[in-house]
Amino acid sequence: MEGRLGSSSESGKSRKSKTKQKRIVMSKPKSSAPPSAGGSAAPADQPTFRSNPEVDAKIDAYIKDHPKYWAYIQAMPRDRMERTVVLNEVREIDRQQRMREGVMKQINRNPEMKQAYELLVKDLPEDQREGVIAQIARQARRAVARSQGQSQNRAEGVSV
Repeated sequence: MEGRLGSSSESGKSRKSKTKQKRIVMSKPKSSAPPSAGGSAAPADQPTFRSNPEVDAKIDAYIKDHPKYWAYIQAMPRDRMERTVVLNEVREIDRQQRMREGVMKQINRNPEMKQAYELLVKDLPEDQREGVIAQIARQARRAVARSQGQSQNRAEGVSV
């Protein structure tokens, strides 16, 4: 009996380790000194940024493939480059908002679906409910698309 239990737990552990995926995490820069009384870090302290070799390789490949665009970026004044980075962030936020609105419109068109989502989030604070509903709906949509893609690949004889 004891040998069986040990072997089944070992096989469970090996299955778990095989299914783990590598996650790439981007984080904000870390400051070495705490903020001063004014709320800002001391001017002599420079933030340290993490480096990700995979991301760096993608950036280097893009630069190599697009030398004119890279020269254009390098020629930008700092203020213009900073504003361009902020504009990209604003566009991303707008894109996410449009996606959330589209998901919520689709849910609101179907009263049964709306009621089901509201039941899922009934215990959450009111101000968090819509965001969580949109998040659950996006995840459900991705799962359905993934399963449809897999079933389509099986029908075509393509292995995944």
